[in-house]
Parts: sequence; C-alpha cells; structure tokens
Amino acid sequence: MKQYIAIIILICASVAGMAQKPSLTKAYNAFYDKNYVKAMEMIDLCVQDEKLATKAQTWLYKGNIYYFLSNEEYSAKQKDASFVIQHPDAPIEAFDAFQKSLSMNANAEAMDMFSAKDAMKQLYPLLLVRGVDQLIEKDYPKAKATLSKSIASYEMEKPQYPMNGEIYYYYAYTLEMLNELDEAPKYYQKALDDGSQNPYVFVRLLDIYKQQDNRKAAAAVIDKIQAVPAQEVSLQLAEIDYLYWIGDSVGARKALSAINASELKNPDDMVNLANFRIKEKRYDLAVPLLERANVLSPDNFVVLYNLGVCKYCLHEEAFKHYNDLLLNPNASDRKDYYKRVSDNMLQESADYFEQARKLNPADLSLLNTLRSIYVQQQSPKAEEISKIIKSIENQ
Repeated sequence: MKQYIAIIILICASVAGMAQKPSLTKAYNAFYDKNYVKAMEMIDLCVQDEKLATKAQTWLYKGNIYYFLSNEEYSAKQKDASFVIQHPDAPIEAFDAFQKSLSMNANAEAMDMFSAKDAMKQLYPLLLVRGVDQLIEKDYPKAKATLSKSIASYEMEKPQYPMNGEIYYYYAYTLEMLNELDEAPKYYQKALDDGSQNPYVFVRLLDIYKQQDNRKAAAAVIDKIQAVPAQEVSLQLAEIDYLYWIGDSVGARKALSAINASELKNPDDMVNLANFRIKEKRYDLAVPLLERANVLSPDNFVVLYNLGVCKYCLHEEAFKHYNDLLLNPNASDRKDYYKRVSDNMLQESADYFEQARKLNPADLSLLNTLRSIYVQQQSPKAEEISKIIKSIENQ
C-alpha cells in the first residue's frame, strides 16, 4: 500500500513538473491562438528561467503578449464601461520587456509579432490611460514612471495619433503633485507646443509662474491665451486673474464685464468668477454663482465656505443699513426690512459654515467665524465651538 501511494506521489510530482516547465513554443502557440492570458502565464515562466531570460526573443515574446493582452482588455473597456481590467499594468510590462529585448538584440524578431522598435512607438495611448488611472488614485510616483514611458513612446517618431499635449499635461500635473515645480513648467510648455488648447494647461502654468513671481514667463502664457481662436470662459478667467496679479484692476474689471455669468456651465468657472466678485466685495453677485456651483458640485468645502463668507458679509451690509436708520423715525419700514435681512443672512451664513464644518471639522478660520455668529445670536453653540477651538489649539 505504501509503495502504491509513493508511486502516485511521484506521478503527480512528475505531472506538476511538466506543467510548470517553461516553453517559448507553448507561449507562442497560446499567443497565436489569441489566448493572451494563457500566453502570459507561459511567458512569465520563461522570463523566470535562468537560460531563457538571457534571450532577446523571450523578452520580445513577453512584450508582444502583454501588448496584445492590454489592447484586448482596454478595447473591451471602451465597449463596456462595466468591464473590469484584470491586468492594468500590462502596458508597463510590455514597454519594459520590449526595452529589454532591444538592449539584448535590436534585430530580434518573431513571426506574426511586432519588432520591439515598432511596438514601442505604439504603446503611448495605453501607457497614458494607465498613468492617468494611477494619477486619479493619487499614486504620483507610479504615475510619473508610467507617464514618462508614455512620453518616451510618443517621442520615438512622429506619432500616428497626435495627443495634442495631453500626455505632457498629465505628466506636468503629476510633477506638480510631487512638488517638482522646476520641471513641471517645461512639460506644460511642451503640451502647448504639441497643440494643446486644454484650458487647464494655461491655468496651471500661470499658477506656477505666479508662485515663482516670474512675470515675463506669465506674460508669454497670456500671449498664447490671446492667440486661442475661441477662448473658453476658464481662459478668460485666467487672464482676469493675471490682470489682478499685475495690478491692472481696471483691465480686470473690464474683462469681467464681458463674461455672461448666466451662460456658465462648469462649477469651477462659477467658483472662480465668484472669487473675483468677492474680491470686488460684490457679494450679491457672488452668491448666485456659488449657489449654482453648490447644486452642480455638492459637498464642496470651498463652495460652502465661500457661501458662508458671502452671506456673513451681506449680513454686515444689511446690519449697517439698519444701524444708520435707527435714529430716523420716518424709516421704520426700511429699518425692519434691513433687520430681517441681516438676521436671515446671519442664519444662512451659519448654516453654510456648519455644512462646510462637516467636511473640514478642524478649520480654525471657519470655527472662529462660526463662534462669532453664535455670539451675535446669543446661542449656547458659541460655548460649544469655543471648546472645540481650544481643543484644536492645544493639540
């Protein structure tokens, strides 16, 4: 009986050993049958084999298998948004494999497969998609590595499908998130040179130059903005911000008057325009913009906080009118009106600040203003907020 069991164990071990044996032929046959997952499993065994890993053809096979696998998955995702990509790093694996094959033998080839040189030129769209996904996940170091490969692929020759600066834009933004502000402008500029009219390219580039107090470079960006045929509102707002920055408030107000607030559809544009209205202390014009932005982009701290600020400032304006009329016996109706407006604005300000506080409970500026409101309302909440402020300050 023991002998019988031993024979079975030996047979199983032998079968398992045969199944695990690396074979370029098996990997190629699975690739030829378009069974890319099986081909991937087989080629992964080959690259782990000490002897096969020294052959350029092994890495050429791997590059092609991962490239076609990636194409298959991303094509399925384009057709069906619910499709879940199982091998998101396949474009990266393909690029690295082709690079290794080239370093071993630039002339390596295989039937019905791309050469490493030809394949690497075509990988940039897949690498871009993967890099953007990593950027969305806020994995900035990985996004930087992936997007740099996308750029390398894109720049190998005149691209078949121009990206109009999008690769450079996402790479530059990634550099910003990594606080590499010396390098980021170079890639925003490359995005513009590549034909980008993405307003965020101009806006981000201007923002960096403002941080660096580089007025000459900022002026050059403005020249490029003005050369854009049909300027989006976001570009007009960027130019207004620039005019305020250089101290041309007259020019900024003139440019502001040319914007039709009712036509805005992007909540970011609404917030930016509202910020300029706040700068001018035109809180009555800022509020409708922020209220619309709040509908389109709910639970946004900046929107809620700015609504709280505007309502508080409108409360102060109404209260001043009320005070001015206190000694006028003939203005009781107007006096009562301004008192109601003042009280309503103060309560609405508190409501918006409370909504914002849920999103950022430790913002001291918000908490101090909220405490001030509750003191004016003679609310017991003032003491509660005071304790919270003290607790944060003592941390």
